[in-house]
Amino acid sequence: MQATDRNELLRLADRKQPQNIDAEEAIIGGCLLDQNAIARIADTLPAEAFYLAAHREIYRAMLVLHAEGKTTDVMTVLAWLSDRGLLQKIGGQSKLASLMRECVSAVNIDQHAALVNDKYFRRQIMAHGQELTVNAGDGTLSQAAIVELLQKEAYAFAQQQVDQGAEPVRETLQTVFNEVQERSVLKRPVGILSGFYDLDAMTQGFQRGDLIIEAGRPSMGKTAFLLNLLVVAAMHDIPVLLFSLEMSKEKLAYRLLASESRIETGRLGAGRITDNEWVPLVEHVNRLSSLPIWVYDKSAPSIADIRAIARTVQAEAGTLGMIGLDYLQLMELGDNSVQGLGRITKGLKGLARDFDLPVHALSQLSRGVESRTNKRPMMSDLRESGALEQDADLILMLYRAEYYEPDTPDRGIAELIISKHRNGPTGTVKLLFEPEFTQFRNLAGRRNSI
Repeated sequence: MQATDRNELLRLADRKQPQNIDAEEAIIGGCLLDQNAIARIADTLPAEAFYLAAHREIYRAMLVLHAEGKTTDVMTVLAWLSDRGLLQKIGGQSKLASLMRECVSAVNIDQHAALVNDKYFRRQIMAHGQELTVNAGDGTLSQAAIVELLQKEAYAFAQQQVDQGAEPVRETLQTVFNEVQERSVLKRPVGILSGFYDLDAMTQGFQRGDLIIEAGRPSMGKTAFLLNLLVVAAMHDIPVLLFSLEMSKEKLAYRLLASESRIETGRLGAGRITDNEWVPLVEHVNRLSSLPIWVYDKSAPSIADIRAIARTVQAEAGTLGMIGLDYLQLMELGDNSVQGLGRITKGLKGLARDFDLPVHALSQLSRGVESRTNKRPMMSDLRESGALEQDADLILMLYRAEYYEPDTPDRGIAELIISKHRNGPTGTVKLLFEPEFTQFRNLAGRRNSI
């Protein structure tokens, strides 16, 4: 077959190529807006995946800047392209400005990258198919030669998919063994410790990528418990982010201050502070102010909102170690609360995995608890329990007997019931609870359990 005939056939076949220009623009705009966005896709999205040549050049510049440890903001990218005489090739400064102006955020950049990669894969298949069609019409090639070309192409694409998705287990085993060895020698916990010794002994700390549900009836101390966990983490220099949908950040601040200063919340709110308490109170304010704790107290954020806010805090803090949500049923569930809660818990589980940190979410229990003689909560008491049971890695239920029986001998004692533990034992941990300080404490002295 003549070369001109081959080129004409390929040109005609190229008229309709798979592409998603909107996704390409969203990716570039997102990387210009969010300096952490490029890190999420650099290893999985090559510059060649972009259909438009201008987009390929801009994204290639971003990859180079990222590899050099530099930012991908508009001025840095603009300077890089200009220094190499590529600015006019991509459409000038106005092209970068329009891409950034039309992009809202980089929240969905992973999904956009998947769309662009998918179109790129399909273009590759089509290109190789076109080449095979041309070769099949070439009378100078034998049947065996054509079959060999076909097998080579099929193997290359199959190998490409294996490389992207599967790895030999030996590499993972070696990584796990190294972690076991390090923890054995250095006595390091697996996850983020709660500060409650019996709980940490059973869980080995809260694991990265886990969704943890803390559930209970009203007045059991769910918010206080979550605050205690976040403060302990922050005291170990782990940045934490709390989404408070029920309580304002001012009320949370009162609780934090009461817990740390050991001054009752009622006295703090009324300003009844003794002369001897002012100096330590100021010290506690300064100490809490220095902790890496962020609070978002607007109503009903979506999963996309939570992701965007978490990215912002992560960029400001340099890292993010734990997220808390108070509480699930106050999020926007839609007309079908069961489906809505399922969508939210899946989103929170994805958030935990993508950010590689534990996500704590508080949940109310159904009123069915109140009608039983034994009011200790069970898994079936979780509202719309199916989604929570399925998606949660760890479910902790709070129970205080004195709420129902004021004369109980267990006054001041809270039970933390581990009703689901994907990677460990279940059981009950007992803690002291001081409602006047909204604080949980260990029931006994420190144990050598970890």
